[in-house]
Amino acid sequence: MSGPIVHGGGITAVAAEFGGRPEDWLDLSTGINPCPVKLPEIPQSAWHRLPDRHLLNSTVEAARDYYRSGPLSPLPVPGTQSVIQLLPRLVVPGSRVAVVSPTYAEYEKAFRSAGCEVDTVSSLDEIGDGTMLAVAVNPNNPTARLHDRDGLIRLHETLKARGGYLVVDEAFGDIERGESLVPSAAELSNLIIFRSFGKFFGLAGLRLGFVIAQDSLRAKFEDWLGPWAVSGPALSIATALLRSDPAPIAAGIAERNAGLVAVLEAAGLAVTGNAALFTLVEDKRAGDLYRHLCRHHILVRRFDYAPHWLRFGLGPDRSADRRLAAALESFDA
Repeated sequence: MSGPIVHGGGITAVAAEFGGRPEDWLDLSTGINPCPVKLPEIPQSAWHRLPDRHLLNSTVEAARDYYRSGPLSPLPVPGTQSVIQLLPRLVVPGSRVAVVSPTYAEYEKAFRSAGCEVDTVSSLDEIGDGTMLAVAVNPNNPTARLHDRDGLIRLHETLKARGGYLVVDEAFGDIERGESLVPSAAELSNLIIFRSFGKFFGLAGLRLGFVIAQDSLRAKFEDWLGPWAVSGPALSIATALLRSDPAPIAAGIAERNAGLVAVLEAAGLAVTGNAALFTLVEDKRAGDLYRHLCRHHILVRRFDYAPHWLRFGLGPDRSADRRLAAALESFDA
């Protein structure tokens, strides 16, 4: 893998190409709750001082209850992207790593950049005997595929027996709570789970995530990140929101997802994957459709490795659904 990875977002760049003010575009290219929650009040001390231990402890306790990690203390990190870069430190250079693909491309990039041999496999069953670390995103981005919990646990045991590790990225796991491995993590010594805070709460700009692992592994990431890795305001916001009721947020996401799927199906598009925060469409006209939507100042996610795919994020309201529906209705290719 070479060159920069294209992610969702980037309204400024596409607006420069297709016109219009960035703020007038409808951005459906990301997998983020389009209706951000109301921010709680942030104490002045969170801005004024470096994060004290009591503030960090409060966030950890709230995260433990929210993610149901039992005796394990989730480690707050400045976004899961920050710890993806650290994963190669768990294995020696040249180690064989498996990434269940296609998925979030930064995993493959991080390991290849560190000199690892990376196998991109299509299923857990394809992971080879020499693998020392495996990555599975669950539910997967962009396909929305869910991996079987028992299969993940068996894979962990196989990797553990040879001194290897299993990384499960549950960035989109707030809705599929029953599929989470977090409640079992205390019994799985070589398991590392990543959770994203910003996607579900609609606060991606906060740059906050959590690492859930047994103490010895957790300590490695804490040491690698160094002191004060997460800002006081981020910890304060997370503590309050993790202690709030997530049910209304989940209901709002479900309503927005249903609106999106209805629009796509009405337009005759084939939905091949549907997670709470995004929907994957497969269509041989995907490239033309992408450009057509851009001309209507609507941005969706395309994939250089799968030119027949488009990923649609959620619109913030029914007006956005109608705007997308009108643009799709005018598409003729």
